Amino acid sequence: MSDSDDREELVERIVRLQHDLGRAWAHDRSLPVLATTLTMQQFKVVMILSLQDSAPGQQLAHQLGVGLGTVTGIVDRLVARRLVERHEDPDDRRIRRVALTPAGQTLADEVVHAGLSRFRAVLELLDTETLCTFETVMKKFTDAAMRLTGRP
Repeated sequence: MSDSDDREELVERIVRLQHDLGRAWAHDRSLPVLATTLTMQQFKVVMILSLQDSAPGQQLAHQLGVGLGTVTGIVDRLVARRLVERHEDPDDRRIRRVALTPAGQTLADEVVHAGLSRFRAVLELLDTETLCTFETVMKKFTDAAMRLTGRP
């Protein structure tokens, strides 16, 4: 067996472990999503906006793969629920930008951070040496993920 085969087998074992971990935490990670009464398109808008300060409707339409009229209706309903707000683009007053309100940001944060308390509880069960090793590995893993996504 070559080093390449050993490496591929190691990667497969790690992927299986991650899959098992994902299944173990699926309930905790899913709770905020399952608790929401937003439609999938509304939920997508909230999550898209959580990754940026604001976006014009045209950009949201492109990201969702729908027309601007559809986005207008989605945003109208999110405005009514006080999860997003519209404001003028400071560089072009013809453009209306959509941004999360504090309530919308709270919802997005709950989704993104779901399961962290369980993650912390598991970390607290580990000894200090293992935590140090895990920190080193997580740093390298995060750096590689950021490079893959083009983020610094």
